[in-house]
Amino acid sequence: MKALICNEPGSLSLIERPDPVRAEREVLVRIRHVGICGTDFHIFGGKHPFLDYPRVMGHELSGTVEEAPEGSALKAGDPVYIVPYLSCGTCQACRKGLTNACRNIRVLGVHTDGGMAERLSVPVQNVIPTGGIALEDAAMIEFLAIGAHGVKRGAITDRDRVLVTGAGPIGMSAIIFAKARGAHVTVMDMRRDRLDFATERLGADAGLLADDDAGAEIARLTGGDGFDVVIDATGLPGPIEQGFGFLAHGARYVLLSVVPQSITFADPEFHKREATLIASRNAQPDDFAEVVAQMRAGRVPTRALNTHRGPLGDAVHLFQTWSRPEAGVIKAILDL
Repeated sequence: MKALICNEPGSLSLIERPDPVRAEREVLVRIRHVGICGTDFHIFGGKHPFLDYPRVMGHELSGTVEEAPEGSALKAGDPVYIVPYLSCGTCQACRKGLTNACRNIRVLGVHTDGGMAERLSVPVQNVIPTGGIALEDAAMIEFLAIGAHGVKRGAITDRDRVLVTGAGPIGMSAIIFAKARGAHVTVMDMRRDRLDFATERLGADAGLLADDDAGAEIARLTGGDGFDVVIDATGLPGPIEQGFGFLAHGARYVLLSVVPQSITFADPEFHKREATLIASRNAQPDDFAEVVAQMRAGRVPTRALNTHRGPLGDAVHLFQTWSRPEAGVIKAILDL
């Protein structure tokens, strides 16, 4: 089968490798579409801290079943998406149902080879029927589930004023699911085009440039109170630290992004607000189900999000092109 492998930072090759052999409790999936994530671009750029090269990337995956275990509800030809978090099932987190925070987690395309290949064999519990969602849309379920999980972690309701910082795909997913809960959503980013997209296509109520006037503008927008919920999706320590200053009293701060550095904040300001700091990691089965439900209800503008498409055979060139900011990629998908 064909596979796209990242040999080292900046070096991709389309190779031939043996088809995977399905284990007893695994499903062999013919991969049809692969969403390209910021993680993939970080791997390609040599910026991922938890990865050994060479690696076949790809964790936003949809396809069709080729082989399934006897007794499984799946059968050959079924359209499916893949949950890329391979959890151990035995650690304390897994025993509590927190498989997204498994102590021994392996993420497809990061800790182990992923789905930028024609076939992939994965545990049966990680292969989910699409429920009628088109396969090209199903390749976007995983990144959307991350935003849905963060919104759930923030316990967002229609009474909340929410600020999403960072209008990349993950920030956009948080906007979609915060709006689905009826919240008033402001989005902040350095790029005006991303702000326009968020307000015009995703339903964000306001867009705010991340410049020197942002703090004063936030005070004006909120009457000096700050936001009930702040969701960081920037992946940058500076904006994360700045976000503490945007919290209302009693607010929740959800960190969707993760950085390798330490972050600091003023404890007196945080304490007097009785604020809550929340980490949000990966997603859980109910988050994936929420994405499918919102897609079926027509509340996820999949055609607008999927800005770039191309075949796996052109991926070496396409990665070079799509990784440039001027390409304007929101979500790119490889077709197999």
